[in-house]
Amino acid sequence: MINNTEDTSMAKRLMNMMIIATASMWALAGCDNNAETAAQASEQVVATADSSTTATKTIDWSVMASGEKPADPANYQYPFALDSQNVRDYAEYFKVDNATAQHNLTVSMASNEALSKALDQLSETYLSHELTDDKDMTLIIHTTPEVAASSYDYVLSDDFAKGLVLPIVIQPDGKKGEVKRHGEVAD
Repeated sequence: MINNTEDTSMAKRLMNMMIIATASMWALAGCDNNAETAAQASEQVVATADSSTTATKTIDWSVMASGEKPADPANYQYPFALDSQNVRDYAEYFKVDNATAQHNLTVSMASNEALSKALDQLSETYLSHELTDDKDMTLIIHTTPEVAASSYDYVLSDDFAKGLVLPIVIQPDGKKGEVKRHGEVAD
């Protein structure tokens, strides 16, 4: 009979093997400079991981709660003027209206508050994160498959964005952020 400690140990060994296999596939796919091959190979390993393991770690959102009440974005006193150059540039670049740009600029500059609290719980299961730049800005945190998928509306508490809400989504998809080589510019 296998006890719970042995199950956990075996799951960790299996996960380590999958991570090594994924890294090997990325390295091999990188040799032929075919990013699509690398993506397909990594998706296959992650899919295998999803089918053979279950999420064993969950985020305790109550620990992250800031205690702030959500503010009304329509009546919020943003640190950036609606017609400022920063807001106009953001709106033009991301193809959103000025009000969305004003909100997203403020929230994105304060997003590390929420990210650092999430990282305190995720530690070695964290892989990468991204902020969406659309009408509904969201912090998406990519983790290893053993973390349960979940979401939470985090209310920022720092004076810069106090009361604004940043939705957070935990995606246990094994996705790492793309690293650009020195001098390489994103499209």
